[in-house]
Amino acid sequence: MTKSANKTYLTIVICLTVFTLLLAFPQPVNNFLSYLNIQFVPRLPERPFKLGLDLQGGSHLVYEADVSKIDAQERKESMQGLRDVIERRVNMFGVTEAVVSTQESGKSERLAVELPGVKDVNKAIEMIGKTPYLEFKEERPEAERDILLQQQTDFENSLSGLATSTVQERIEQFQATYQDPYFVPTQLTGQYLQKAVLSFNQSTMAPEVLLEFNDDGAAIFKELTGKNVGKRLAIYIDNVLISSPVVREAIGGGKAQITGTFSILEAKDLVRNLNAGALPVPIKLISQTTIGPTLGLNSLRQSLLAGFFGLLGICLFMLVFYRFSGLFACLSLFTYAGILLCLFKFLPVTLTLAGIGGAILSVGMAVDANILIFERIKEEREKGENFQRSLELGFSRAWPSIRDSNLTTLLIAVIMFGFGSSFVKGFALTLSLGILTSMFSAMFVTKAWMNIFVGTKLENLKRFWL
Repeated sequence: MTKSANKTYLTIVICLTVFTLLLAFPQPVNNFLSYLNIQFVPRLPERPFKLGLDLQGGSHLVYEADVSKIDAQERKESMQGLRDVIERRVNMFGVTEAVVSTQESGKSERLAVELPGVKDVNKAIEMIGKTPYLEFKEERPEAERDILLQQQTDFENSLSGLATSTVQERIEQFQATYQDPYFVPTQLTGQYLQKAVLSFNQSTMAPEVLLEFNDDGAAIFKELTGKNVGKRLAIYIDNVLISSPVVREAIGGGKAQITGTFSILEAKDLVRNLNAGALPVPIKLISQTTIGPTLGLNSLRQSLLAGFFGLLGICLFMLVFYRFSGLFACLSLFTYAGILLCLFKFLPVTLTLAGIGGAILSVGMAVDANILIFERIKEEREKGENFQRSLELGFSRAWPSIRDSNLTTLLIAVIMFGFGSSFVKGFALTLSLGILTSMFSAMFVTKAWMNIFVGTKLENLKRFWL
C-alpha cells in the first residue's frame, strides 16, 4: 500500500472513531452548540442507552401456565399466543421496554415478564394475570356511528383551555362510558371457538385462517353472519382489533375461513392470537422480584467503574510491554468502543449487568488479538525482516489464530443466546457484538496506525516498537 493510501486509510479510521464516539456521547457537543447559540448546525441525535431491569430498577415476574387442558402438540403455539397477548397488555400499561418470554421448566410452561421502571407493580400484576379475552363484534349502524363520532369530537373540543387536572378527570369520566363507534359486541366470544388453523388455498396457495366453533358457537356464528352479509365482522383480543374480515354469506356448520392479502407471517400471527383467546390458558404468579432504582443505579455505577479500571489496566499493560505498538492498540480501542457503543444504542441492545460483563470481556479479547499480532511481528523482526515486511507477515500469520479463537467463542455465544434465559442472552449478544468489533479493530484499525510509519526513520528504532 502506498504512503498516500496509508494516510487516506488512517484518515477514514480517525473519522469513523470521532463520528461513532460523537453518536455515542452527543450531549457535550449539543450543549456546546446551544451555549454558543449556533442554530444553523444540526444537533446530534440524543438517544439514551436501553437499560435492563437490574440497572434501571423494576419488577421481574414469573407465571406458571395451566396447559393441562391443551393438547401437547398445541401447547407451544398457545404459549406463543399467550406471550403476544401479555406483551400487548404490558405495552398498553405503558412499559415500552418490557421483555416477555416463554420458558419450559420440566413438564410445566412458564411465562417470564420483565417490567423496567414500573412503580405500580400491583396494577401490572392484575392486568397481566387475566386470561386473554377474545370476542367478535358486528358493525354499528351508520346513524349511531356518526352520533358517537360527533360526541367524541365535541368532547375533545371541550378540553381546550382546561387545567391539566380537570382534563385528566374529564378523560377518566369519558373512558368509563366510552363506546366503540364502529363495532358492537355480540354473544360470540372465545369460549365458543375450538381452534384456529393456518391453511392454504388449493388454487392460489394464498394463506388462509380456518375457524372451528363448538355446537353453541356454530349456531351463534350462523345467525351473526346471516344478518351481516357484506359487512365487517371484527375480532378483538383484550379490546384490541386483530382482524376485521368481510362476511360474504351466512356460514353454517361451525366452520369458516378468513381470506385476504396477508402474508404467511401475518396469517400465523392471527392464528396464534385467535388460539390465545380460544384456548383457556390461566396463569398463576409464582415469583416476583422487585429491584429498586437506587440498587440498579449502584449496580450501573459499579459496572462502569469496573470497566474503566479494567480498560486502564489493559492500556498500561500494552504500553509497558509493547511500547509504541501498545499505544496504537490503545488507540484502536477508542474505535472499538465507539462502534460498539453505537451498536448498543441504535440496534438497540438492552444492557444488563450480564451484558456489560460480556462487553468488558470482549475488550480483553480485542487486546488479545493485538498481542498475537505483535508477537508475530516481533518474531519476523528477529529474523531480520524490514519493518513493512514484518507488519505484512505479522498480521497475515496471526490472522488464522485470531479467526479460529474468536469464531469458537462466537459459536458458544450463539448457542448461549439460543438456549439461555434473558440475562444469559444479554451476555451472549454483547459478547458477540464485541467479538465482531474487536476483530475489525485489531486487523484493520491497528494496522492503519502502524502502516503510517512505514518508510519513516522511526521504523528502525526496534526498541521503540517491541
